[in-house]
Amino acid sequence: MVEEETQVEEGPLPVLKWDQGLFEQITRGFRFPPEWDAQYPWQGPTTADAPPGYITLFEDFFLQGNFRLPATEFMAHILHYYGFHISQMSPPGMVRVRHFEFLCRSHGIEPTIKKFQAFYQLIRNIRFYSFGNRGSAKKILLNPLESFHDWKQKFFFIREEVIQIAMIFRDPDTIDKEELPIPKGADWYLKLTSTPNRIFGENVLVAAQMSDKWPENNNEVPILKFEDRDASLSSCFPYIWRIYGHAPVTVGRAILV
Repeated sequence: MVEEETQVEEGPLPVLKWDQGLFEQITRGFRFPPEWDAQYPWQGPTTADAPPGYITLFEDFFLQGNFRLPATEFMAHILHYYGFHISQMSPPGMVRVRHFEFLCRSHGIEPTIKKFQAFYQLIRNIRFYSFGNRGSAKKILLNPLESFHDWKQKFFFIREEVIQIAMIFRDPDTIDKEELPIPKGADWYLKLTSTPNRIFGENVLVAAQMSDKWPENNNEVPILKFEDRDASLSSCFPYIWRIYGHAPVTVGRAILV
């Protein structure tokens, strides 16, 4: 079985409640270019008040979910297939999507909707969408963070072009349970082992092809090395899970921190 969607009467959307200084830390820290026109909302707006041509994103997508802009092709596939707007996704949903994509990329596996469905089923909590574990599948995300304090009030607006597809808003509806076979003997399924979620440094996400924020003024091609040998990202997992361990893991010359 999967986690049940929560059927609760929807209340009003919460209004903005976070510091502009934290917003500016995100725009600087993740190097948003001027053409994205990220905006700290005016006093008293809700997530539904994005101006025409803009979308709403949440702080915890970036700080807890390893989300980066521009969005990856796989993220666009998720939004298109399930038919909801990114501003309708909760941070726990973002964590599961990005963790799955990270595992796939680390093992050299192309992430697809079909593979994602082997582990997860769409669920809805009031007005926001997330993903629950598929009952008979193994759990690939260990000890996920489920509590995100005031996340609905920590948002900003940004140009819609940062997502490569035209998104639609999904009406709150009943979600059909998907009865799908679990490919327990497939090679890719066996490779995706249970791992904890981590908040990664930028170079880890660059190595996983989940960020294009390669260090500025660095023209080197990213090549992953461990103890002076070429390595796959998955081979470095024991060190990454221990906050990258004591042995240097590098992409080009950049240490994974």
